Amino acid sequence: MKFSHPLALLLFALPSLAQAPTPTLAPDRIFFLDQSTLTYPMSHPIHEVDGISHAAKGKGVCDPGTCDFLLAAPVKTFDSGDTNRDLHMLQVTKGAQFPIVTVRFRLPESAIDSPTLDCDLEVQLAGQTDHFYHVPFHQEITGATRHITGVVPSTVSGFKIDPPSFLGVAIKNEIPVRVDTTWHAS
Repeated sequence: MKFSHPLALLLFALPSLAQAPTPTLAPDRIFFLDQSTLTYPMSHPIHEVDGISHAAKGKGVCDPGTCDFLLAAPVKTFDSGDTNRDLHMLQVTKGAQFPIVTVRFRLPESAIDSPTLDCDLEVQLAGQTDHFYHVPFHQEITGATRHITGVVPSTVSGFKIDPPSFLGVAIKNEIPVRVDTTWHAS
């Protein structure tokens, strides 16, 4: 099977990245990302800007006892409304070399239906990995649909990115990424 996009290959590889289930057991549940809005703020003393992507893909696989999730978005899909700023963001995040930002996390299967999900995240961006522990995400469940929101408390320095500057003043180190996603269970 040939994949035309690296994101598709990454998502189909999730089950092999997750803890392997017992060969005779099928996954208990599988979750697919239907909609996403990922927003990163860029803050500078002169102006503040949001970069927004709606292009994330995601999948979650629950085996007995554990659920593994992967969320991934092409770096080039974040739009701040200014082409020059977006091209510069691609440069500083090494978007040509590392075109995908990924978020991985694992939850106990017993916690998957809770209104608050306590997540330990592994985020890869710009060729670097940063970890965030006990990040709360809020979940509303309606039938097979789950609306999950939260904020990843990321920083520029956490990914070893030289902070861009404007008029000789660097942007703020904090870039808390707002996550707003809708998933469905199969």
